[in-house]
Amino acid sequence: MRHNPSFALDDPAEIRRLIRENPWATLISHTDAGLVASHYPVLLDEQSEEADEVVLVSHVGRPDEALHELGRHEVLVIIQGPHGYISPGWYDEKPAVPTWNFVTAHLYGTPEVLSDEENLRVLDRLVDHFEERMPEPRRLFGTPANAAYAARIVAGTVGFRLRVSRLTAKSKLSQNKPAETVARILGELDGDGPYASPALAAAMRRANAVDR
Repeated sequence: MRHNPSFALDDPAEIRRLIRENPWATLISHTDAGLVASHYPVLLDEQSEEADEVVLVSHVGRPDEALHELGRHEVLVIIQGPHGYISPGWYDEKPAVPTWNFVTAHLYGTPEVLSDEENLRVLDRLVDHFEERMPEPRRLFGTPANAAYAARIVAGTVGFRLRVSRLTAKSKLSQNKPAETVARILGELDGDGPYASPALAAAMRRANAVDR
């Protein structure tokens, strides 16, 4: 990802927020057979002892662990936050070109393959995390039948923990634009036009310290 100091995202708390709010990740490996990409939900390992450390947990479905050669080398995990088209018509009368605002992080590390027991705990956390918003959450171990089913399906997955050894994160949200231009962009993103995006508007407000 091209480095631009104006848009660098260095705050560990903001990177964690990005992961929490956008858990659907792209996992990329450079294997002996070439590049392999898969898509899975990830969670932060909140029990990490180091304040600035980012640790992910997740799983892959078999045979992705073999395709990715999981645990044998470094992988790249891409987290994509809010993003969207920004029209030059939202700026002013001066000549301008369109752009794309976005928040994203590239996280690198070598995965640690989990035991079946720990994998099952991670799967339980994943289910709880997403079911919590439901009016009647369905738990992985909510009933004896569910527990028996979960014990069977764990054999079809491989859990992993990824301690991020290096990362590059970027928050390109019009921080280099005048306040009046930012206000016009926010008005369009909050509106009902073809490129409206409340999520992107919220991210821009945080980045530019703009109140609602």
